[in-house]
Formats: sequence, C-alpha cells, structure tokens
Amino acid sequence: MKHIFFVEDDLSLISGLSFAMKKQGYEIAVARTSTEAKNLWKNGKYDLVILDVSLPDGSGYDICREIRKTSKIPIMFLTAADEETDIIMGLDIGGDDYITKPFKLAVFLSRINALLRRSDNFSEKNTELNSNSIKVHLLKGEAYKKGKELDLTASEYKLLCLFMKNPDIVLSQEQILGKLWDCEANYIDNGSLTVYIRRLRTKIEDNPSAPEKIVTVRGMGYKWNTVGCGL
Repeated sequence: MKHIFFVEDDLSLISGLSFAMKKQGYEIAVARTSTEAKNLWKNGKYDLVILDVSLPDGSGYDICREIRKTSKIPIMFLTAADEETDIIMGLDIGGDDYITKPFKLAVFLSRINALLRRSDNFSEKNTELNSNSIKVHLLKGEAYKKGKELDLTASEYKLLCLFMKNPDIVLSQEQILGKLWDCEANYIDNGSLTVYIRRLRTKIEDNPSAPEKIVTVRGMGYKWNTVGCGL
C-alpha cells in the first residue's frame, strides 16, 4: 500500500481529496501547516508528497527544499498559483509535477498514479548504472562522478537515469518530456528541457561548453554518448 503525505490547509479540499485517494487504496497523512508538515515528515515514511504552495505559516516551496536535502520522493505541487514563473520554480527546486486549482478529480488521480508508477520504474532494486565515469545507485537514488556524489535535483536525477538507461540512442525532446513528465502539459516545453539539460551538463561534464556525455544530435534530440568513452 502506498502512503501519501498531503500538505493542504483547505478543509473542504482535504476532505474531498483524502476520500478520493483512500478509495484508490492509498494511506493518507495530512498536515495543515508548515510546522505540522515538518514534524510529520520526520516521523513517517511516504511514497509521494502533495504540497500546497501557500500555507498559513510558510510555503510549500520551503518544505520541498527541506525534503530534497534527504529524499528523492516524488513531489506534486497543488496550488492556485498558475504563473509560469511559479511553476518553473516549483519544478526547478525539485518538484516532479504541478497541478493548479481548479482541476478535475480524474486528472488529479491520474497524475498521482503516473508519479508513483514512474517512481517505481526509477527505483529498481539491486541495480546500478555505470558509464562515462558516472555511477547511479538506483536503490538509493544517488549519483556519483568519479566517486564524488553529485548534487542533483529530482528532475536532474531522473533525466540522467533516462539517458544512462538508453546509451547511444537518440531521444527526441518529445520522448524525453513524455518519459519524465507525461508531458502534454503546457508548462513543460522544449525551452524548459533545454534548461534542465544545460544544468545537468554543468554537473556531469568535464567541459560543459563542449559536452561529451550528453550530446546534441542536431534536428533530432539528445544522446547519452558512450562511443570512445570508458567507465
């Protein structure tokens, strides 16, 4: 049974969404304030976090940042803030999805199922990826370059895993967006993907200005290049 950590201060929304998620077979832990959320997080084990951005005593963004210090757990932002800058910031600090109010319940539940499914796919037990001096421990959600741990956001980590699981295969921008974000959403576009790839390159490439690991295939997409590269 999957355990969902739900941080929201609207009682009517808590009641309705908690009921719907429980009907899907999920266990729900609810926090209505930032302080309560921090305490519950320390004392519980969860498979997914749903965060409202605006809380009476703080911000869901701050909670996300704290969680990302120790965990790769999927995080969904649930909020009325639909400005592009808010959405990009939420994803950039480690969020995996962003749904704005009002929304359809079926869409909300579908996005939860998709996040949990992708999380399972990226957490294969007793498995590691190793190429181009990069090693990823999938069970632990950790990545290393030449033995030194990389400080990656959740999205950067999943992007790296996707490339390393498909060595020397050209992945189109649409394929990458679809694999990582089920992307028909307007807030993740090719421009945003370019930003993610540039930031990942700064962390894994010896020379980000002349990348050798994640290479651009003009007019087609990107490729994890292992030709001529050792472990």
